[in-house]
Amino acid sequence: MPSEPAIVASGLVKHFGATCAVDGVDLHVAQGQVLGLLGPNGAGKTTIVRMLATLSAPDAGQATVGGYDIVRQAHQVRGLIGLTGQFASVDNRLTGFENLILIARLLGQSRRQARSVAASLLERFDLTEAGDRPVQGYSGGMRRRLDLAASLVGSPRILFLDEPTTGLDPRARRQLWALIGERVAEGTTVLLTTQYLEEADALADDILVIDHGRVIAGGSPEALKQRIGTRTLEIRPASPDVLEATAGILAELAGLQPERQGGRLSVPAGDPALLSAVVRRLEEQGISPGELQLRSASLDEVFLALTGQAVEAEETET
Repeated sequence: MPSEPAIVASGLVKHFGATCAVDGVDLHVAQGQVLGLLGPNGAGKTTIVRMLATLSAPDAGQATVGGYDIVRQAHQVRGLIGLTGQFASVDNRLTGFENLILIARLLGQSRRQARSVAASLLERFDLTEAGDRPVQGYSGGMRRRLDLAASLVGSPRILFLDEPTTGLDPRARRQLWALIGERVAEGTTVLLTTQYLEEADALADDILVIDHGRVIAGGSPEALKQRIGTRTLEIRPASPDVLEATAGILAELAGLQPERQGGRLSVPAGDPALLSAVVRRLEEQGISPGELQLRSASLDEVFLALTGQAVEAEETET
């Protein structure tokens, strides 16, 4: 028999005054899977997470998390989940070790258990050396790692991550991705909202695109890319001296002017024969490409095509 889904929602609705923040959202997350929620600012992503995490009651619709109703059985839901929000929620005045012990004790663990869990998580998140220092002295990446560690104190089966890597540098972001990947490999189910399309591509098994409180598209990252169906030919000439000549070749063969980004040129490549034609013409003209690739649509291009706008830096909802 197939296992019961970790998260199921049907027709979720949430109003803030006259504003409908979430308008009939359905979603389904299998156990041990990662569902990514993508959407522009104010799309309703954080509101969805807050409802599923029992922090806000829906005005209509229903949902279960771990088989429990989020309204009638909110207490049971809270016993199954971990939550990391957009901003670190740890106490700046306490040390990292003290923060984790505090949460463990609030969850009913004994002093001995709490100390053991705190030490184990600090080691796992590479925070052992900083564990005895007040959190106010931590870097942004350290604080986010501690925040994620705090959400795992109770070994949750289901983890809600609301833009967990916001504000982190690329190195710290990838470190956090690796830690999330470890939890998923151990069977944890994850609902992830993110402003980084690369993050959704790297972590999510399936993606829902949210706009104006509604689901406008869904599927695996690859399926969404194929839905757009646009491939792009990109060239960076080995020498900037031949940039204009290369642009002329692309314009002639593709039938439109290439887009320029620094020393890189790109054109849509709907015709599979375009690549070989460009290579032949470059050889004839004695032009050597420093880079040449034919790629499928990126999630960024998918997002722009579906919503008409880019993902912005931060999400603000009423």
